[in-house]
Amino acid sequence: MFGVYFGKYLVEQGVLKEQQYLDIIEQNKSKRVKLGLIAVNLGFLTEAQASEVNELQKAKDARFGDIAVEKGYLTDDQVGELLKKQGDSYLLFIQALTEAQIMSQDEIKDMLEKFKTDNGLKAADMEALLSSDTDLILDIFTRDIAADETEKDYLRLTVRNIVRFVDNRVRVEKAYKTEKKDAEDVAVQRLEGDVELICALSGKGNKVIGESFGQEEFEALDEDCLDACCEFLNVTNGLFARNLSEEVKTEMLPPEMYPGAAQLDSAKGFTVLPIYVKGEKAELIISTDSKANIISGGNQ
Repeated sequence: MFGVYFGKYLVEQGVLKEQQYLDIIEQNKSKRVKLGLIAVNLGFLTEAQASEVNELQKAKDARFGDIAVEKGYLTDDQVGELLKKQGDSYLLFIQALTEAQIMSQDEIKDMLEKFKTDNGLKAADMEALLSSDTDLILDIFTRDIAADETEKDYLRLTVRNIVRFVDNRVRVEKAYKTEKKDAEDVAVQRLEGDVELICALSGKGNKVIGESFGQEEFEALDEDCLDACCEFLNVTNGLFARNLSEEVKTEMLPPEMYPGAAQLDSAKGFTVLPIYVKGEKAELIISTDSKANIISGGNQ
């Protein structure tokens, strides 16, 4: 998942073109990281040692790990750890950059430091991004807002479900608070009872969510597509309700849809989380205000 954050940053910095970034993300879906690259990044091998093993592979019909163990560069346990990381999205992205000779390892290290500084990230934040743990990553992008634990639990569950059912390379941006929100093509559901919650998905990304979750292609972001988004919300809210304590009683109302422009307003305010699914932006909009309004047409 870190590859989508770092890759987008490189596009913004002019190091990568948008199409190069998209091509790398698409190609990496079917690739595995080379053990040598992982070993260098983890500090198990130097670049010189990894290159030596790669050269020996050209002359020997043997696996990288077997040769490295034979040379005394790696242990069997270290090889096992490397194998577990072959699907790492960040390392796959780094591998693509170096193989295409877009950036060297040293240039990547420099840009990683700049990425960390420019985004005000701490060492723990970088570890969270590199871990691809969606809950830890989401905490980075929600820590500056005054959201209660119910809202944060809901955001975590919804993002996890988007990763599971829609796009495992999803990218989120910083959440923010607002009392009024202009939206477009909205799928929404309310929860009432001991826990009051209004949950909405808005934007072009809803077409991706509807198609992926509904396993059907739609010609446009129409009512059929929004219906699939509503079903995604219904499934997510069902899981959310089941995760609540048995003493907590809540009821899920039927989902609703608002094709075209709409406006949401709430005296308590909304938490808005921008989410990019397969490159398209959607917004997850939630509030604990049961009296929040949605007006079809809005001010747009």
